[in-house]
Amino acid sequence: MLRIISVNLNGIRSAANKGFYTWLQKQDADIVCMQELKAQAPDMTPEMLQPAGYSGYFHYAEKKGYSGVGIYTRNKPDKVIEGLGIADIDSEGRYIEIQLGNLSVISLYLPSGSSGEERQAFKFSVMARFMLHLEALINCGREVVICGDWNIAHKEADLKNWRGNKNNSGFLPEERAWLTDLFDRVRWVDVYRQLHPDTTEEAYTWWSNRGQAWAKNVGWRIDYQIATPQFAAKARAASIYKAERFSDHAPLIIEYDAKIAA
Repeated sequence: MLRIISVNLNGIRSAANKGFYTWLQKQDADIVCMQELKAQAPDMTPEMLQPAGYSGYFHYAEKKGYSGVGIYTRNKPDKVIEGLGIADIDSEGRYIEIQLGNLSVISLYLPSGSSGEERQAFKFSVMARFMLHLEALINCGREVVICGDWNIAHKEADLKNWRGNKNNSGFLPEERAWLTDLFDRVRWVDVYRQLHPDTTEEAYTWWSNRGQAWAKNVGWRIDYQIATPQFAAKARAASIYKAERFSDHAPLIIEYDAKIAA
């Protein structure tokens, strides 16, 4: 089995202080994709850079204390790709890819548009350009899984208060249609939903820090592992870890009937 974890840390230093690395050593994960590091290289401790048993690879944002993505892997990658080659996206540290044999694993942090119209416009711009990359990726001949915070709840079942969020970033009609297009036309697969098709289940991965969102489970499912059909078909189990909190997001854990080629 290949065990892959995706988690938005909302600050790697904060998550470390909340026990993230103690938990990580118990997970028997092969690959861990992280988003929202909120750190630059000088901020990283040896444990953050290379936890016991793992090699770490990172794409930091230029702005201090902002964004950033990373991947821990037990197996040394054949290739590491930092960024998409698009300057305004890459300056925010939103994409890193490792290649292991015929498998590509990507840690992705799509922008949020919740702070205002300017950032929502940037989010739409990123989505439009990233779709071109997603179309190319699915036809590249490799197995691919993209783990991350996509900052979009796809359907009504994916957030508690969907009626009150119809006009809010993260659940806008245009954002939801973009994900539908990704799944239906481009043929990417939402792996968690493939394994858990029952939409009455409250499978949230993020809770606002406002009010009593966590206590009342008023959450959103915005963290996904999205894979090429062939790799998605190998998924055997998926869970969202909520026993401990390292962030305002919960880790998404999926096990695949796959091995990394030596």
